[in-house]
Amino acid sequence: MGKFTPRHYKKKRNGRAFWEPTKKMREAGFQSVPLGPDGPDAFALAETWNRRWDDTRKGVAPSPALTSAENLSPERAEELTVYPPKSIGAGFKAFRKTNEWSRKSKGTREDWFRGWKRIKPIFGDVDPRTVTLDEISELRQHVEETVSLREAHRTIKIWRALWKVLAALGYCIRDADPSLAVRNSAAKGRDQRWNEGEVARLAKGAWRMGFRGLAVVIAVVWDTQMNPGDVRPLSAQQLATNGIGGLFFTERGKTGVPVGGQLSRRTARLLIAYIEFLGVELLGDAPIFRNRSGAPYSKDTLGDDFRTVRAAVFGLDEKRMLGHDFRRSGAVEAIAGDATPAQLSHAMGNTLSASNALFATYVPVNASSIRAVAEARKLGRKRLAENGSRTKSGNTPAG
Repeated sequence: MGKFTPRHYKKKRNGRAFWEPTKKMREAGFQSVPLGPDGPDAFALAETWNRRWDDTRKGVAPSPALTSAENLSPERAEELTVYPPKSIGAGFKAFRKTNEWSRKSKGTREDWFRGWKRIKPIFGDVDPRTVTLDEISELRQHVEETVSLREAHRTIKIWRALWKVLAALGYCIRDADPSLAVRNSAAKGRDQRWNEGEVARLAKGAWRMGFRGLAVVIAVVWDTQMNPGDVRPLSAQQLATNGIGGLFFTERGKTGVPVGGQLSRRTARLLIAYIEFLGVELLGDAPIFRNRSGAPYSKDTLGDDFRTVRAAVFGLDEKRMLGHDFRRSGAVEAIAGDATPAQLSHAMGNTLSASNALFATYVPVNASSIRAVAEARKLGRKRLAENGSRTKSGNTPAG
């Protein structure tokens, strides 16, 4: 390195440069930053990061660690961050004060903050008009290499949405988004499926291991094809009034679309056994499903417990999931059993068929759709099992 090389500037063998913070700087929340190809532009960006560190060290600006402390919500952490006028961070903060932000569902806002987590360290206090194609490309590549392709795709998707907001605020020109020249390929869609027997093994394993609330969640998600996030907050009143032995109704937490589910007799019996096991009266809107400590399940605790049970039942190499893979499995059964896309979309609360936006808007979710899908799944399950048996026995012609 020459004598004029910026502090903390590191050049890699591939000709790319990075700003690499020291241990002390990392403790303050600073992370490695890709600077692009070695050269004057990378030098300038490194000096920008050095100034940010100097401001933190002098107490002029809060450290990233302070503004992202574990005991702070993303919203509160952002409120503690001071951004330069007309910067990307200032625009994001201004947007969050609008009615348009408050109208977004909780899940959508969480997606924005998840993308912002990747964007903020590099571009939070930057004027959007100064961001280049190379910088955005480097950001995406860095996230893909250090996190995942799925997270890289999400980051650019949120960047593009944020850029439109910044343009509406007058911070930049809408059509000048440098990310438009970045190919934002998504991760290949999953195709993993569960069958009924495997799900029964999961539920039994969970119950025997003491994860009784999880056992019922597994059974309910399988029967209803509902998202686990929509099953977790189901209340005693919802299930006691409608769910045991019949139908129950709720709405999707992310979109507010009404959905309903029908429990099988086996799941209804499991639910009754679980309520008796709890031995307490669950009032009104109290969440019914709880972890082993007695606290209502959160997204994280439900996922952690499911992975523990999955590994115990199927081994550490098993990676199939509770959410999408359960829902996909149910959809395959329903279609094999002659359920129409409109019926399936209606029951699942999504837009599987092209006409479902109007269908869900003008036809309230009803028992007939849910029952039709439940019966179609039984028929489809039988057909899939028969087809699998023929394939294994060698009676099916080679394709």
